[in-house]
Order: sequence, then C-alpha cells, then structure tokens
Amino acid sequence: MQITKWFDAVQRCEHEGKSYVLVTVINAAGSAPREIGAKMVVCGDLQFDTIGGGHLEFEAIAKSRAFLLEQTHTQHIESYPLSSKLGQCCGGAVKLLFEVHVNHTQHLVIFGAGHVAKALVPILAQLPLQIKWIDSRQAEFDSVDTSVLNANVERIVSDDPCGEIAFLDPNSWVIVLTHNHQLDYAIVENCLKLNLVHYLGMIGSTTKAKRFVTRLKHRGFSESQVASLISPIGEALVPGKRPIEVAVSISAQIIQLLNDKKINGQEIISNDRVMAQSTQ
Repeated sequence: MQITKWFDAVQRCEHEGKSYVLVTVINAAGSAPREIGAKMVVCGDLQFDTIGGGHLEFEAIAKSRAFLLEQTHTQHIESYPLSSKLGQCCGGAVKLLFEVHVNHTQHLVIFGAGHVAKALVPILAQLPLQIKWIDSRQAEFDSVDTSVLNANVERIVSDDPCGEIAFLDPNSWVIVLTHNHQLDYAIVENCLKLNLVHYLGMIGSTTKAKRFVTRLKHRGFSESQVASLISPIGEALVPGKRPIEVAVSISAQIIQLLNDKKINGQEIISNDRVMAQSTQ
C-alpha cells in the first residue's frame, strides 16, 4: 500500500521500529501554504504528506533530519516568516511544532525458516526487537503457527535472500540459519562487505566455522572483520542439539546483547553444536 497520509506513515514507522518526526503547523498568519493542523512525517530517508511544499517544507525536512541524528526524544517550536529570505513570497508566517519520536528498538534479521528458526522466532518475538524473517521457501512459512508471532515479526519470501541485505537498517543484528551452506556463506560475506551489521551469528559446527573463516581470509577480509562472525552461534552454557535447545541457546545470547552484557564477539565461540541440515 502506498502511503500518502501522515497518520498512515506514523503507523508504519511504529510498526517497523523507525524513528520519525511529526511536523505540525500550529499557527499561521497572513497568507500561508497550509492551514493550522496540517502535518507531515519525516523519516531518515522519506517524507510523507505535506505542510505546503516549497522552501518552508525543505527547511522543515532538513531540521527534522538534524533532530533525528541527535537520537533524542524532544519537542521544538520554530517560527518561519514566509519572506524572500526563505524563498517564499506569501508574506505570511507559520509556526511549526517538531515532535521527535526516537525508536531504539533493535532490528534483527533472521535468514532461514527451518526447525531451529521456527523454535527461535516465537521466543525472540517477545523481546524488544523488530524482526525480519527471510527465506526463499513459501512452504516453510505456510507451516508456521502465526498465533505465536507478534506484530514485530515480518516474514519475507525472497528468491534472492542475499539481495535483502542491501535493505538492512544500520547496526542490524543478523542470524544465519539457512538450509544451505553456500547460502550461509554468501549471506555472511555480503554482510561483512556492507559493514552494516553490529552482530553476525551463524549456526553450525566449529569445523564449518573454521572453514568459513579460512575462506573469508582468502577473500581478503581483515582479521577484525572475520572475528566479528560468531559461530557456532549461541550461549555455550546451554547444552543440547534439539531445535528448541539451540533456539534457547541463541535467545540467551541475544538477551545478553540486549542487556549490554559483554559477549565474546572477538573470537569464534567453541561450543561444538553440530546441526545436520535436516534439523535446521
């Protein structure tokens, strides 16, 4: 659905965990492009609805994005004379209210919809996370009990899961749980190339992890880049290889991250959690 109205934009931003600024005309004197109460929504890269267009709107958008960079909830009122200085010739004046809504929800992307992911997502959906769940197989999502998912989970069927990486929010966390080792590697390599991911975890054995590290180094990735891959993913103190046990292990690690507890992300964690592809 194409969004044109400010209230739809607010709903979408809240649903997707995006920060935004709601700009409202709270006073208008003389000739003004929009009436009192007119609103628009400004995100980091998009703008919805309008307060009248022209240089006034350009100025309001620029100020909104400056507020977003500060990452602070705030309200601000600014007066704008519609004079030649602003590139307007209306001769009136408007007063704008800027309401900055900063969303600190962590974005998490899960690649793969196999057994472990199906056990994991309902757990993570209860946490303050905005989750994108990506797989190329519609049938895997069709078998998911949607009653255990919250509104913070977006399921994405894509013939090119790697292509979704370009649309990640900065500082996203990524969990790689696919049924295909080659796809796992492609996702890891593309995440490291873009340098957008704050946390990158992958399921598998220590043998698989070592092979990936060797391959990445041969591809020219630095020691620090390679060290950012956490594999095998999960909290080593949680034993077991059943899907639910692995899911709890991964959840424990994510909860630690959410609570700002130090995770050993500089070395590959050595718990030997071997998962056959049939159990992923």
